[in-house]
Amino acid sequence: MNLQYTFEQKQTDSQNYYYYKDGFSKEELKKIYDGVATIPFNEATTVGNDSKEVRSSIVKWIPQNTEWWWLYEKLTNLTVEANDKLWNFDLISIPELIQYTEYHASEGGHYGWHQDIGPDTLSLRKVSITVQLSETDDYIGGDLELSRGGDNPLISPRGAGVVVIFPSYLMHRVTKVTEGVRRSFVLWVGGSHYR
Repeated sequence: MNLQYTFEQKQTDSQNYYYYKDGFSKEELKKIYDGVATIPFNEATTVGNDSKEVRSSIVKWIPQNTEWWWLYEKLTNLTVEANDKLWNFDLISIPELIQYTEYHASEGGHYGWHQDIGPDTLSLRKVSITVQLSETDDYIGGDLELSRGGDNPLISPRGAGVVVIFPSYLMHRVTKVTEGVRRSFVLWVGGSHYR
């Protein structure tokens, strides 16, 4: 007779996202706007393909220093809560800087379907965080869409201060901005392989 005993396993929701409608207050957003204004822009790139057909945006990198520590800490706390409720990943570190991004309609701002994981440092990403910095009516288009397979992507909530958190392996995109400017920032949390 072959008897086995399996301990109860925690089940997760590995293809879902978590969001905070009011993740950041107006005061916190103003602090972000004022601080970001002093950081220079860079042209956005992707791993292995810098074509404007894949991505058109400009970015700034927010340093991990005492001025911005509150922001990294807040995003970490929001991520831990989301992770505990949905995925239960082993999260160890934040190996990268926050990326502030602007998508301009005048430049056909968008980011095609992609995952946030990849080789080298990108292999350490487990959870992706997007924070909306623009009000809903500041731009047309520019939706953050998440794919779980099939033809009906999830359209994430909009509005200044909204925080959307999802597994970095989920396919997602920012649709073309047809009017105005979409401002946001992203960060990745992880470390080590998925488990």
